[in-house]
Parts: sequence; structure tokens; C-alpha cells
Amino acid sequence: MSKADSTYSAAKVSGRAEGDFAKRTAARLEQIQTQLKAKPRGYRLKGKVGIITGVGSMVGIGRAAALQFAHEGAAHLYLIDFDPTNLPNLKSTIEGKYPDVKVTTLAADAADDAAISGVCKQALQEEGRLDVFFANAGIATQQPLHDTSAETFMNTMRINGLSCFLALKYGSEAMLKTNPSRGKELGGGSIIMTASVAGIRSGAGTVDYSASKSAVNNMAQTAANQLSKTDIRVNSICPGLIETGMTTGVFQYARSKGAGGKIGQLNPLGRYGIADEIANVATFLASDDASYVNGQNIAVDGGLTSSVPVVPGRWA
Repeated sequence: MSKADSTYSAAKVSGRAEGDFAKRTAARLEQIQTQLKAKPRGYRLKGKVGIITGVGSMVGIGRAAALQFAHEGAAHLYLIDFDPTNLPNLKSTIEGKYPDVKVTTLAADAADDAAISGVCKQALQEEGRLDVFFANAGIATQQPLHDTSAETFMNTMRINGLSCFLALKYGSEAMLKTNPSRGKELGGGSIIMTASVAGIRSGAGTVDYSASKSAVNNMAQTAANQLSKTDIRVNSICPGLIETGMTTGVFQYARSKGAGGKIGQLNPLGRYGIADEIANVATFLASDDASYVNGQNIAVDGGLTSSVPVVPGRWA
């Protein structure tokens, strides 16, 4: 066999392998996206009252988490987004599938002090308890360092960082309240914050975005210790490349260039993730199954942060 024939044969085998992997990946993602249809109702969040911010995207992490929380038997969900456009759809979807779950939607800024203190007070007034706060609201930016203004930097910190601080401050105050008449004999709860692999190390975001997510990760650790012996757990989730409303531009650009199959190829799983995969972790952290998980920055990234850069196949 000539060298040219050998090269052609290897390329053919490689192309076939890539095609098979793409098919398996597509099947796997479809299976994950339809998991709630296949799974019987759960009870991991039965009787719990929760708040979720950043629920507005139709393909976002907040929406996926709201549906999973409802599937697991949450008693009442307070769902917040700055943009009210898709809130009625989310409310009707949950009430249609899970009529036993109360849903309150609020158009509000997750970084607004009055709005977050108000919804925590509302939960106590209406339900007598607060058990879960998933601070998921956030934005991403694209400007390089020298094009990033001070205003842009501070706005990113406000939306991504301050929103989590307010969730910690007011959410923990509400979770400390006991109410035996509503089944809460002891204080406690779970605060979950969406950070990013960009908050763990460089290479996954702009300076302002990465700094804000580093702040979220540190707040999870610091708050867990400052809330010592209260039975309030605080953790952050650090997603890798996830297809959501916030990242749609990245995905559309790659697919327009015919490179859709390469999205997410840098991590060991060789693919991108979807919102349901982050919501799975949020649901676990919200539940008592995670009763001993506290102060952690949990990477959900297909293994992206598990290694320094390497050339595939060369491990020496």
C-alpha cells in the first residue's frame, strides 16, 4: 500500500469514527433532554419551598431546574427573571405537568436588594419557610481586556456577583426561620449558585466574567463557613460549555461554519453539555441527598478542568 493510500485509509477510518461518535452524542443528549418524560415523579424535594433566579431562557439552566424541582415534588417555587417574556410559559408548563406544585413568577432584577429581600419575605409569609435558593441569574460578555470599560466590568460583577451575595444574605436569613406548623422543626436549607469553569482557571471567559465567577466560587466557600452549624449548605456549580440562551451565539457561529461536531471537543467527553445536566446537579444539591456537601465549587464540564492542555494520544 502506498503512503497516499495509507493516509486516505486512515482518514476514512477517522471520519467514520467521528461520524459514529456524533451519532452517539446526539442520541445521548436526546435521552437526557427527555429524562423527565421517562422518569416517575420523585420526592426528593417534597414539601420544600424554593426560589430560582434566571429562569427566562427557553433552553436555560434556570428553566430546566424549575422543571426538575417541580418533578421532585417541590411545594412552591418562586421563579424570577429580569425579562418577563417567557415567565407565563414556564408557569403554565409547570402547572400543567405538576398541578400539585404552586408557582409564583416575578419579573425582577436578581441583583436588586429590595426584590430579593422581598421574595424571601414573601415565601415566609405565604409558606412559612424557605428551603432552597438557586441563584442562577447571570450574563456573559465578549469584549477583550482593552475594550472592557469600567462600567462593563462593574455591571458584570453586579449581575453575576451581587445577585449571589443577595441570595446568600436574604436566603440564609429566611432559612434560619423555623415553623413547626409548616413541617420545619429545624432551621436549614441549601443555597446553590451558578459560577463557571471560568471562575476556576483561565481560558473560559473574559476578564470581567471570569472575575465575577471567581467571586461566586469564593462566596460559596466563605459563606459555608460563616453559616457554620446552621444546617445551611452553600455550594456553587461551575458549568463548562453548555448550550443555553446565553451561549447560543457560539453554537450558531460554529454550526454556520460546519464545525458543529467540534463543539466541546476539548474535554474528555468530547462534547458540549445541555441545561438539564446542570439542573441534575442543582436538584441533587437542593435535596437532602446532598446533606453533607457544603462549601464546594463543583465543576460540571465533561472533565475540561481535569487536565492541563495535552495533544490527544500523547500522554507522556
